[in-house]
Amino acid sequence: MHSLKFLLPICALLFSLVSTSASFAAAAERPNIVFILADDFGLDGVGCYGSDRFKGKTPNLDKLAETGTRFTQAYSPPLCGPSRCTIMTGRYVFRSGGVTNQAAGRPSFRDEPSVARTLKQAGYATGMAGKWRQMADTPGDWGFDEWLTDPTAGGWFWQTSYTKNGRLVETKQEVYAPDVCMDFTRDFLQRHRAQPFYFYFSTHLIHGPILRTPDSRPGTTDYYDDNVAYLDKQVGQIVAELDRLGLREKTLIVFTGDNGTARFGSDRSLLNGRRINGQKGSMLEGGSRVPLIANWKGTMPAGKVLNDLVDFSDFFATFVEIAGARMPAGVTFDSRTFAPRLRGEPGKPRDWIFVQLGANWYVREQGFKLTQNGELFDMSDAPFVEKPVPAGAATGAAQAARQRLQAVLDQLAPNAGPAGAADGAKGTKGGKAKKKKKG
Repeated sequence: MHSLKFLLPICALLFSLVSTSASFAAAAERPNIVFILADDFGLDGVGCYGSDRFKGKTPNLDKLAETGTRFTQAYSPPLCGPSRCTIMTGRYVFRSGGVTNQAAGRPSFRDEPSVARTLKQAGYATGMAGKWRQMADTPGDWGFDEWLTDPTAGGWFWQTSYTKNGRLVETKQEVYAPDVCMDFTRDFLQRHRAQPFYFYFSTHLIHGPILRTPDSRPGTTDYYDDNVAYLDKQVGQIVAELDRLGLREKTLIVFTGDNGTARFGSDRSLLNGRRINGQKGSMLEGGSRVPLIANWKGTMPAGKVLNDLVDFSDFFATFVEIAGARMPAGVTFDSRTFAPRLRGEPGKPRDWIFVQLGANWYVREQGFKLTQNGELFDMSDAPFVEKPVPAGAATGAAQAARQRLQAVLDQLAPNAGPAGAADGAKGTKGGKAKKKKKG
């Protein structure tokens, strides 16, 4: 009897050690997630998407697609602020209030879910570097353990200060901010290589002003191509660092752009000889259809091209599933996971995506899209042509699509969003927004 009493604490201790070891093993098996968000970078900026201007000039992105998965129909809100609100919360902006750049600071970490906070609570180290402006509060408030960003509201490239973990850092001479972000990123990856981490690399490239890069040749005055090249170079640097640390097979890399190409890029960019319809800030394909490349060495099939519909709310549920975390309870999410597709499994791809900017929105399926005004468009030749379908000339297929898409809008009820969303939507009409805060 005495020996049994003596053995019980030992057994309990052994059980605890085994459980702890199992927990550490489970944590070690969970993949890291590196999410790279480019700025104002549409399909026409990437060689592997058929860009004529940048064919062969985005080798690192092209390599990620060649050895991973390239999505052809990914959709963002058409401006920077609403995109970031959607990514962070996994919710459409009519729910959070971040419907425009001016209103993107309204969603608060006190009221909204956060993908960073959710992964942090699941045991992930969380970090971010780059653009944060437009969203409220600080990256730390939203769940990032470590962060580096700009202290100004403008484009951030050649500067003499930056904000690191809430502290203003002033430099004695100009520094190229994307390089400062890269140094911070490398340091984070190295220090956290023994635990699962989520890193959000939110680069300012290629947002205006379009300035020289450290690689620009003397005498050059047209720097747009240089900025795209530097963006691609930094993608390669992140991949190389993960390789150096032996983390490539343990890391899911996701690359996308926060909205379509801006005016000064889209006016000279073609996709397989054709111009995309619209640009950043428009409710057309060029405003929201963005590149999406995922790479997970050893887990993901190589060279896969998927025509699945994906929208920006979906990153939340996808990253949560990949991390083995749980979606926050008591929240209405729009996010749908595409994690099975990243593993080469069938999954359940979306039937439709939703895009909103201010008082304008649409819902889109593979063949048609329907706007808030009831305008139906044939999207069979998108992203180049969006053909209006007059109500009286609609075919059976178009009529059926109208019914399906209207049912989706009725269910979403964007007009029933928070009062703040309605305020933020003022000043937009007929698909054209008035002058907005720069994004």
